[in-house]
Amino acid sequence: MPKISLVLLLTMITACATVKETKPDEVPARAAEEDAMTLEANPFLEESPLPHGMPPFDRIENEHYLPAFLLGMEQQLEEIELIANSREAPTFENTIVAMELSGQLLSRVGRVFRNLNSAHTNPELQAVQREVAPRHAAHMDAIFLNERLYTRLQAIYEQRAELSLDAESRWLLERYHTDFVRAGANLGPEEKERLKAINSELASLATEFQNNVLAETNNNAVLVETAGELQGLSDSELATAAEAAAEAGHEGKYLLTLQNTTIQPIMNNILNRELRQRIHVASISRGARDNEYDNREILVRMAVLRAERAQMLGYDNAAQYILEDQTAATPEAVNELLAILAPPARANAEKEAADLQALIDAEGGDFTLQPWDWAFYAEQVRETRYDIDASQLKPYFELNSIIENGLFYSAERLFGISFKERPDLPVYHPDVRVWQVFDEDGTSLGLFLGDFWARDSKRGGAWMNQYTLQSHLLGTRAVVGNHMNIVKPPEGRPTLLTVREVETLFHEFGHAVHGLFSNVRYPRFSGTSVPRDFVEFPSQVYEMWAFWPEVLANYARHYQTGERIPQELLDRVLAARQFNQGYITTEYVAASFIDQAWHQLPADEIPSDIEALETTTLEKAGLLMEAIPPRYHSTYFNHVFSSPSGYAAAYYAYIWSEVLDADSVLWFEENGGLTRENGQRLRDKILSRGGSRDAMELYLEFTGREPKIEPLLIRRGLMTP
Repeated sequence: MPKISLVLLLTMITACATVKETKPDEVPARAAEEDAMTLEANPFLEESPLPHGMPPFDRIENEHYLPAFLLGMEQQLEEIELIANSREAPTFENTIVAMELSGQLLSRVGRVFRNLNSAHTNPELQAVQREVAPRHAAHMDAIFLNERLYTRLQAIYEQRAELSLDAESRWLLERYHTDFVRAGANLGPEEKERLKAINSELASLATEFQNNVLAETNNNAVLVETAGELQGLSDSELATAAEAAAEAGHEGKYLLTLQNTTIQPIMNNILNRELRQRIHVASISRGARDNEYDNREILVRMAVLRAERAQMLGYDNAAQYILEDQTAATPEAVNELLAILAPPARANAEKEAADLQALIDAEGGDFTLQPWDWAFYAEQVRETRYDIDASQLKPYFELNSIIENGLFYSAERLFGISFKERPDLPVYHPDVRVWQVFDEDGTSLGLFLGDFWARDSKRGGAWMNQYTLQSHLLGTRAVVGNHMNIVKPPEGRPTLLTVREVETLFHEFGHAVHGLFSNVRYPRFSGTSVPRDFVEFPSQVYEMWAFWPEVLANYARHYQTGERIPQELLDRVLAARQFNQGYITTEYVAASFIDQAWHQLPADEIPSDIEALETTTLEKAGLLMEAIPPRYHSTYFNHVFSSPSGYAAAYYAYIWSEVLDADSVLWFEENGGLTRENGQRLRDKILSRGGSRDAMELYLEFTGREPKIEPLLIRRGLMTP
């Protein structure tokens, strides 16, 4: 166990007290003794003995996080001071590599905490986050604004042409220099102090925003009194709603939980229009209800602070600062892409809206199409036009079959890898499953965790994370996790997915293999450590295998009979894939424009009227449509406001990456599709390289050609082939 100073121990004990409920009659000395014992038994203070350093979830308690964070920060600052104050001449090894090796304890606890606070949070973890977020921001500032450290880095950087560095090491040096400059290393003393204050406040505000969204999403679940109001839902959906109500203390009623997007998927099938409207209002009101979880002032303040920070660093606005370090490079490039997409998306959406309104009129509905009507009537049009009933499809999309016979099968065919479930390894929630991943030669490649079902303690959406990073420098392999929010069926019933959920499952698995195949020396470049607008490219490419004939035939089997999905039904599903793409593209591009609007303004021009900013932005973009709200309104736009940076000014990244994805799908089709040769090329040229080279250089090396936007427009039905 590392040596701990008395001062540090007392600091940790004092900090721990801020996140614990202390009874008035507790004896302080006893509390201090208990905290010291907790630190002594803290599992974060040593490397995990489990395979590939998988976190020992069975030993980790809430009270372990804060002491480990504080000790981790203290240790790293001591390490940084040794580097910065070294009397030896600065070299790549004693400065750059030494920085890469610093902060192992902090990295270990940080990765586990961030992931669990998203996947299985509780009030104690949220209190730790509130405590740690500003401290960690200050900690990072103490590193990046350390003048002596930057002087050493600058000296090495200026000599880079004379150093005998391999390509990855040279790129690491260049990235560190860029990181320090962008973090404010060249600012004056007063500006640095202001920058520290901004970073600290942003960290606290982002934490508050994220916690508010989770609370509002749970609190705004819609309670329904009788089953009669829920006509259109399946027996399984009814049972799930009844179970959710019972767990919330409403026995005999039904609770409809919300997902993170504006439009709620459950509205597809609910016949009761008034109830659909209730659900929609509950969704869009999140974070804007004048209660303790109101996010309006928080997000405006975050936008102002981001703009101020960018201007302090020499940029016109936050978007210009953020995008300079992405493959897009400039706000103008992002605006151009979104402007190309908006008109055809709007045109298609208007045609789709006309079809839906015609159906409403034909059924005698005396109302104009509204947001809460779209999904319901679109489903009817889909069923009529393509003769597809969603209830016909779901029995063929059973979760376990998709995992074993879809995800793992496609990975085996492409990359030669195999999976073995490890029920012996500890997990943080009973729903989580673990697989060990083996390379083609039988060596262990890493671990894959699957956490697929929704729960109140999990934030919305779907995502991948890394619990340990692959690095030859550290001698480590990857432990990665996929998370989704599929509604869990009652005990004993199968988990049947929608088409969109199937695609999302493959998408997130694409992120997972990106992490697992990492083959880099430095942890700075491991796995998905790539620009925001490139990180989605490998995952979106992987979506193609969800409906690749060979893969689909292997997993799409009726959960009761084992019968393969009928070819004629499959043909109709594939034919319908461009259906409703006008709507889907419009809602996404609308949210992307809103993100850019918040970040392309200087600090003194950011308005406090959120609704006005959204309305003006969408009107200017030609996307203000009453029946199609943006995919996220600002007050629950977690991508953009739930972290100090996150996807701020980068929500466009999904569509930017899809340009590369659509072009790559053509490459696969032209080169034989699902083959080991193609999989190996993707692994060697893209997936294994992480962030060790410029992202677009990797793409060009893989495809051998510049990407074009036309394949994307054709895929989305926005352009005729």
